[in-house]
Amino acid sequence: MNYRKLLFSPLAIILVVLLSGCEPNLVVFQPQGPVARSIMELINWSLIWMLLVVVVVFGLFGYIVWKYRERPENKDYEPPEEHGSTLLEVIWTAIPILIVVALTIPTVTTLYDLEEVPKGYEEKKPITIHVTSADWKWIFSYPEQGIETVNYVNIPEDTPILFKLTSASTMQSFWVPALGGQKYTMGKMQTQLYLVADHPGSYLGRNTNFNGRGYADMEFEVLAQTQEDFDQWVKDVANTAPKLTEEKYEELLRPTHLGRLTFSNTHLEWVNHAEPDSLTYTHPELYRYHGYQGKVFEEEDNYQNKGKGNAGNIDNTGNKGNPGNKETSPVEQKEQSITDGGGHHGH
Repeated sequence: MNYRKLLFSPLAIILVVLLSGCEPNLVVFQPQGPVARSIMELINWSLIWMLLVVVVVFGLFGYIVWKYRERPENKDYEPPEEHGSTLLEVIWTAIPILIVVALTIPTVTTLYDLEEVPKGYEEKKPITIHVTSADWKWIFSYPEQGIETVNYVNIPEDTPILFKLTSASTMQSFWVPALGGQKYTMGKMQTQLYLVADHPGSYLGRNTNFNGRGYADMEFEVLAQTQEDFDQWVKDVANTAPKLTEEKYEELLRPTHLGRLTFSNTHLEWVNHAEPDSLTYTHPELYRYHGYQGKVFEEEDNYQNKGKGNAGNIDNTGNKGNPGNKETSPVEQKEQSITDGGGHHGH
């Protein structure tokens, strides 16, 4: 079945009009890449079947209520007891089964297709970008280019991008609505997501998984560039951006909001959070000003690393427990995040 015929279905257009007061731009109905188009076609296919069910059910409901309403001539009518219609029972049992099959087959097919390089791009080598989520920021590592960015990611247009997703702390959800669907990021695990941007443009990405009050502002920009502009940006970053140190990286992982940052190396040189034995970087004591303060485990080596690996409980001065941050007020934390935000290179 060719779902491209459903791209401009009347149902989608009606929904855009009716819901325009809720959201000025329904991004999922304006796909900017093949992955997002596949998802939109699946949404349209599902909406058509749901609309069919709603129309039939409400139509039958109105017909039955009107036809069998009480009238003066049938006020005392008592219908005889009947066995029922075997044919009707078979029909209204078979119809839902057929609807489920009609929805299941394209859904499963599309989901499996999304795990591979989009059709038409099989011969083009993907660019691999490691995505590390942390409270409340996104870190993008380019191992092939040897650079790293925070809260923004640049990609070349018309090129498959393989995002390898993991988390340095809590579970989050990576989603760029204009380019594709969402996938979860989890510590010591890795998921993968292929995305392609058809043409240059700026697309908003966000975290859609609630993980504290700071998640609402956990957004990033995906900037699709021409291949020439992307190559020049990579070259500029490699020549001008500062080096990322382990100490600076551990500071970035604290639960704060940051601006955009750019570095001429990646944290993959010393830690990959997708590996099962990777170091743990958590700061439960720093969630205090966000409501639920979390729990600090007192038992030795209880989900904490020993020695150098105990990054989650050592501050920049080497003092265990990070007491200097326990009393930090929300205002001071916000000011610190603005100060740490810095600038970025090439964009």
